Amino acid sequence: MSTTAVRHLHARDALLPEGWAEDVRVGVDAAGRIAGVETGVAAAPGDDIAAGPVVPALVDLHSHAFQRAMAGLAEVAGPTEDSFWTWREEMYRIVGLLSPQDAEAVAARLYVDMLKAGFAHICEFHYLHHGADGAPHADPAEMSRRILAAKAAAGIGMTLLPVFYAHGNFGGAAPSPGQRRFLHDLPAFLALMETLGPACTAAGVRLGVAPHSLRAATIDEIRALLAALPADMPVHIHVAEQHREVDDCLAFCGRRPVTYLCDELPVDRRWVLIHATHINAEEVARIAQSGAVVGLCPTTEASLGDGIFPATEFLGQGGVFGVGTDSHVSFSPAEELRQLEYSQRLRDQRRVRVVTGPGRSNGRTLYDTALAGGWQAAGERVHGLRVGAPASLLVLDGEDAFLAAARGDTRLDRWIFALGDRAVRDVMVEGVWRIADRRHADDAAIDAAFAAAIARLSN
Repeated sequence: MSTTAVRHLHARDALLPEGWAEDVRVGVDAAGRIAGVETGVAAAPGDDIAAGPVVPALVDLHSHAFQRAMAGLAEVAGPTEDSFWTWREEMYRIVGLLSPQDAEAVAARLYVDMLKAGFAHICEFHYLHHGADGAPHADPAEMSRRILAAKAAAGIGMTLLPVFYAHGNFGGAAPSPGQRRFLHDLPAFLALMETLGPACTAAGVRLGVAPHSLRAATIDEIRALLAALPADMPVHIHVAEQHREVDDCLAFCGRRPVTYLCDELPVDRRWVLIHATHINAEEVARIAQSGAVVGLCPTTEASLGDGIFPATEFLGQGGVFGVGTDSHVSFSPAEELRQLEYSQRLRDQRRVRVVTGPGRSNGRTLYDTALAGGWQAAGERVHGLRVGAPASLLVLDGEDAFLAAARGDTRLDRWIFALGDRAVRDVMVEGVWRIADRRHADDAAIDAAFAAAIARLSN
């Protein structure tokens, strides 16, 4: 396939908002948006011809790219029971070693790997801001610019979410030394946001904001951020990830984290509540009614022993979720969706849990929900293979025997539950082919920079 922007793509089979269709011709404009969708038509001369079924690409709605550098380094038992809190100490150690060049190299390799697995857009929850001693770089936006450079090298779509991080626990508690590279006061953070606005526009990146958590930002600080920033900006926040966080919040204010958040702040469709693992029935209903997206990171939540989100109850009340890869022990949408479904099966000791009714494909329900939730989290109003949406799509491998024999939603079931990443052949991002026959044009250079960074960090 061509590695430049295309005018038209023709697919024998494609998943449209209304369902699977045959002989689909998708037009892409110069801005990388879908300009037209025709069905039941033949390919025209000059069209790109998809080498398999075409589906809209998914969004990874939660990423800490630098944490890919520590994948596999927190698997040795400590002297006490291991948990998120002991894992966090290893994360702080890696944080202390990363140079700006390392962070860029790690992020670029990660973003290419994510493209190859089937994510075409990432919401980067970026909180590694300063130098190793906690002092701002000469350019306070240095680390954010490194993320933008990695995005450009990989060609992935991006919503950049600079993180406001000021405290170590509820009530404005002092941060720990391991958090010094993350910290801002409000004036310095708002100055960073002002700098990043033009930089993101130039890079074709949507800018959002992420108060790290109710532990790291007070309610008053979050209110001040919201008042100072555009009213339509996506807002992402970690909440209720661990039991200890719930207990600390109860001790601080007598309310659970999600209840406290929803009582005090205008949580609505522009909000993304990351994890929300430990919530009760009332909080399930409040999130669903608010229209906010829950950002689930199933492989990271399993890796850290966080717990299991009540996905079946949430979906049953009309809730919307998306998936992210968070600490990047995995970078695969199929693995995240499969882990989400299997966690519900293990909890309930039943099969096929995340569905909306009898006869409904499990893979299709997971995929449709994550597709809608992910693009909403990214700040995009239109998604899927429809006019006006980003021309970001996947071509599944039509030569794979499993997919060649599949029809309709069975293609999604086989991708998610049987094939995983090997099902993804080509990836278009905003009208440009970034992965062609499982390869990226700059694989060699990106691999070399990544290898050098990992070698340095391992010494």
